[in-house]
Amino acid sequence: MNTRYTIGHDRPIIEALAKLNELSGGAMTLFAVDGDGKVTGTLTDGDIRRALIAGATPDSPVQSAARTSFRFVRSGDIDVEALRQYREAGLSLIPILDEEHRLSDVIDFSRQRTLLPVKAVLMAGGKGERMRPATLTTPKPLLEIEGKAIIDYNIEALAECGVSDITVTTRYLAERLDEHFSKPVAGVNVKTVREDVPLGTIGAVALTDVAEADGDTLVMNSDLITTISFEDMYLTHRKRRADVTIAAVPYQVSVPYAILSTDENEPTQVKGIEEKPSYSYYANAGIYLFSNRLLRILAKGEHCDATDLIERAIASGMKVTYYPIKGTWLDVGSPVDFRQASELMRHHNAMNS
Repeated sequence: MNTRYTIGHDRPIIEALAKLNELSGGAMTLFAVDGDGKVTGTLTDGDIRRALIAGATPDSPVQSAARTSFRFVRSGDIDVEALRQYREAGLSLIPILDEEHRLSDVIDFSRQRTLLPVKAVLMAGGKGERMRPATLTTPKPLLEIEGKAIIDYNIEALAECGVSDITVTTRYLAERLDEHFSKPVAGVNVKTVREDVPLGTIGAVALTDVAEADGDTLVMNSDLITTISFEDMYLTHRKRRADVTIAAVPYQVSVPYAILSTDENEPTQVKGIEEKPSYSYYANAGIYLFSNRLLRILAKGEHCDATDLIERAIASGMKVTYYPIKGTWLDVGSPVDFRQASELMRHHNAMNS
């Protein structure tokens, strides 16, 4: 139980005021608890002021001022949609209660946007050969953009969504990544798992423990710069009851010639001519939500690409959908991409400074 935000409901109001004062500069809310540790109400400065106006004294018990009707989520069944509604309603702290109504944790919206009930795996085993010579001594995910490793932008974005169980799969220059994650990043103790042999773009997930429980796992490439809403992607995934959701980016192909339209039955017969057409598609962005029941079919040591696993899911009748990324997405795969990402983050930092 997080005692920083709790107070016995039989304690005097004056004690609650002192404890609220200690929270100054942050979310100033207390959770009143009974002798069994069950949360019975919430308390703010405003609640105490109203109680005093109504006749309470500084020695009156906290329960005389606390609100007994309050919003919360259950620790075993995090309602992400409810959390989004609470955040948009301007609430600061949301208690996470267990089945006995005891406080398990607290969500502070000033520090994180939500609490996604997923684990995450970031794939970081590639050699980054197109980025040489920069990657001769440094794995591509650790190349810095505006003073920060590429992979850390993604760790921070996940941490902001309350994802604290994060594993990074490594192979090339793995010791550098092990060293980097020997200390927490964005408050998260990131784990690393090493591939002894190349296992493809998703095979190394079998080396982790993410698929042992029910639910979903977020798998993504580690060398992306993106503003994708992990929260929205997760809610879309759950709403559709999907087994796989693929983050996708629009991709347009322009043909610089006039294209002939032919008859299906008479291929040599021209039905029309389209001058320099453009075709729009959705391309795989390297970010996925997989149901753990699908990931459980991966065998340790088996080489498997994410596209192969998705094809297997489709063939077995599982539901595969896509989620269009509405914001920024850059695959930092070449020096040109790196320069573009650097310029983008330089502009972003200038706008937020």
